[in-house]
Amino acid sequence: MKTYQLSAQPRTDLGKKAAKALRKENLIPVVLNGGQLVDLPYTAALKPGEKIVEIDAEGKKGLITTDLVVKADEVRKLIYTPDIFAIELDVNGEKRMAVLKDLQFHPVKDNVLHMDLLEVNDKKPVTIEVPVKLEGHAEGVKAGGKLNLSMKKIRVRAIYTEIPERVVINVDHLGLGKTLQIGDLHFEGLELMNAKNAVVCAVQLTRAARGAQANADK
Repeated sequence: MKTYQLSAQPRTDLGKKAAKALRKENLIPVVLNGGQLVDLPYTAALKPGEKIVEIDAEGKKGLITTDLVVKADEVRKLIYTPDIFAIELDVNGEKRMAVLKDLQFHPVKDNVLHMDLLEVNDKKPVTIEVPVKLEGHAEGVKAGGKLNLSMKKIRVRAIYTEIPERVVINVDHLGLGKTLQIGDLHFEGLELMNAKNAVVCAVQLTRAARGAQANADK
């Protein structure tokens, strides 16, 4: 993956009113998830913006999450693109790696209201959607069919440093009327998380191909 550098500041003033005020200043509230797993009660000092989120019913374990704020203008190229990035966050001089987890858009204006990031490292696998790129000339297309891409992105699980910018699938041997499913694919170092019977792409019969096939059967 490419690396996207982004500056962020800790956010300590929380709540809807504070978030609304930030957006008026062209700023976006952000939550950085996936932080350190800790035992509760947690007695060590937290950094500005950090808080503990309980993750079990007994209240014995928690995760440290961080509330941040970023400039809207600085995330446009991160958001409005088909590419995926490893995000190098600069939080008051501290470097932290993350990937984009979720976005919340305004229902009318379509501007970003909130971002969720997931902190990553070189030891813990993460799940992320990766764009699909088809290469080659399918046999079915040569026979008059039409190649259709059903899944523009595939969910993969791996260490973030092993996740490619896109998964490349060769379709040379895909015949007329045939499909390529998740279960047919394999990429070194990647675990595919979609259902095995999910169709990634297919060569569909066109009217011309059906006519040619019918004439051949006579």
